[in-house]
Amino acid sequence: QLQFVESGGGLVQPGGSLRLSCAASGFTLDYYAIGWFRQAPGKEREGVSCISSSGGVTYYRDSVKGRFTISRDNAKNTVYLQMNSLKPEDTGVYHCTAASGTTVQAMCARPETFYSYWGQGTQVTVSS
Repeated sequence: QLQFVESGGGLVQPGGSLRLSCAASGFTLDYYAIGWFRQAPGKEREGVSCISSSGGVTYYRDSVKGRFTISRDNAKNTVYLQMNSLKPEDTGVYHCTAASGTTVQAMCARPETFYSYWGQGTQVTVSS
């Protein structure tokens, strides 16, 4: 069964850093674009960053450009999100999901309901 396990979240002060991991089981990530989405309290889940199957193409929402870096290690079946210079508005539960046959920009723009498989997510709280 296809599953995602997100980890690496926590409580961090503004300006701090975290590295999130998305580990997949039940399938091989190699052929899929992977996206990180986040959901803040009372808000819809939104695409943060997406990466192509090869890792050669990436997309970031405007608010995280220059601060977040997405990467993947297909040998480890894992995708990462390095988050630097964190801000309180980055707070939320971060989830990952997979897609095929799409551009990374389109993947990140689609709503939560478009995707069938989500992990439990990892909580990121940015607060002083």
